[in-house]
Amino acid sequence: MTPDPTHLLRVCTILYQQRDSPNSKLFPLLNSSCDPKTLTLEFFIQVCNKFLFSWKPPFKFFRYTQSHPQIAFSHTPISWNKVLDILGKSKNLQLMWEFLEEMARNGMANTRSFEISVMAFASSREINKCIETFHLMNQHGVPYSLETMNRVVGCLCKLKLVEEAQTLIRKLDPWIKPDLITFRILLVGFCGVGNIIQASKIWNSMVDRGLEPDVETCDAIIDSLFKADKGVDALKLFKSMSFRGLDVRLSTYRVVINWLCKNGQIGEAQHVFEEMRHRGLEPDDSINGSLVFGLATRHKIREAYKMVESIKNPNLTVYHALIKALIGLKRPCEATQVFREMIERDCEPTMHTYIMLLQGHFGKRGRKGHNPGVNFDTVFLGGFAKEGRTWEFSKFIERMVYEGVEVPRFDYNKFLHAFSNEEGVKMFEEVGKTLKEVGMVDVGDVFLRYGEKMATRERRRRLRLEHT
Repeated sequence: MTPDPTHLLRVCTILYQQRDSPNSKLFPLLNSSCDPKTLTLEFFIQVCNKFLFSWKPPFKFFRYTQSHPQIAFSHTPISWNKVLDILGKSKNLQLMWEFLEEMARNGMANTRSFEISVMAFASSREINKCIETFHLMNQHGVPYSLETMNRVVGCLCKLKLVEEAQTLIRKLDPWIKPDLITFRILLVGFCGVGNIIQASKIWNSMVDRGLEPDVETCDAIIDSLFKADKGVDALKLFKSMSFRGLDVRLSTYRVVINWLCKNGQIGEAQHVFEEMRHRGLEPDDSINGSLVFGLATRHKIREAYKMVESIKNPNLTVYHALIKALIGLKRPCEATQVFREMIERDCEPTMHTYIMLLQGHFGKRGRKGHNPGVNFDTVFLGGFAKEGRTWEFSKFIERMVYEGVEVPRFDYNKFLHAFSNEEGVKMFEEVGKTLKEVGMVDVGDVFLRYGEKMATRERRRRLRLEHT
């Protein structure tokens, strides 16, 4: 049964306004605002949902419902866990620990209760409390859980608290033996913070326990090493995978080729690509896009075009890579020609495609156009003059000349979104035709194509409204 919104608002208002009042004052106010006999568990949960990060209102309401003799419902582990979760999110850790002990004594604690507590303590770096929670859990009928420990270790590693995670594993080792997933999380954590020496020790410790690193572990470590700018170590591990007899997967090649292309090592990337093909693995669009981008940025434009032509059905990832590389080489006209070919091959551009092309022609700040009529500095200041706002016009001129202040950056994203309607369809059509008339054919085509896309979208929207 859904609670009455008016009743819910009234109770929540009292709880919020009187959150610092003693119970002797708060409880009579709650008695006068609601009938305890009509309160339900659903109503209590809804009150808690209104205060997800403020612990006092739901905690005091819990004590009120717990102590009142005429309350028509009994609390379940769900309601106890709800309050426990709020205490953890609000970082009231001491009260949360006392509340957890009370739950355990009353037989209301379950696996979810201990998971909430352990994760809250872990995110606050309370490692000793984490360990105490595991022991408390075992004392009250919930056995030690390897899965829970792995989740806590993962949480600590995400917070860059890798040494604390290692301490937790070591102290819980007599009761919970780490598995391959535990070591994988820890290895990725140490690689992520750049501590390769400690990661090597963890690797050796894992091997000593008879746990041989699998492909998933190596993939995760290689990815984290690249992200930590430890590319040399990542490549060493990648090359050693074949000697270890591991079946290198497409995901591993994808990460390695992508990093090599971004760092300009296109020769090495092509060698890895050929090795992948020799193993019988066909490249996906992400790998093809990385190679196209790498070739083009190294001024190997012909090879990049040949690779695009060799792909049977290139998707948006491949075309975006080529367009981005050409724009980076200050060749926006060629990028626009790729845009036309993309449309001819039924590859629909996205908003990002149009933004890249406009930035290529006008610059990222909108002020590098060859024609002053489409330079954003001219358009911005000319707008003030046409509106008769001469004071703002002169003020900006003074600041630009004497202080070196630039006009606000032109936001292409907001511009395209603002005119993605029926008025924008007409505007893009007129602007596109005008630009083509003055010789700016490439930019004109971009505007015209975007206008056509918006017109189609508006027609679909109208049809949906008519059918409904």
